[in-house]
Amino acid sequence: MAEKDKAGGVGQRQAPDIEQIKKRLDMLDQRLDNIDSIVTAVAERVVSQPITLNITCPSCGKNVQIAIIGSGRPRV
Repeated sequence: MAEKDKAGGVGQRQAPDIEQIKKRLDMLDQRLDNIDSIVTAVAERVVSQPITLNITCPSCGKNVQIAIIGSGRPRV
């Protein structure tokens, strides 16, 4: 009888853990979708017009300028 109680208790404890894992996977999926949308938007912009990124080095404080230029075919 004690074994039956242990087996039932494990199943009851795993259910909330499984639900939490499902929630975390859903949040990760949403974040990946958001990242994909941002990367797609940046890629489309690079193809259509140049982008300049200005980054400040946290160590020395110098400004670094990165220019990204793409060449794409015009869309019809």
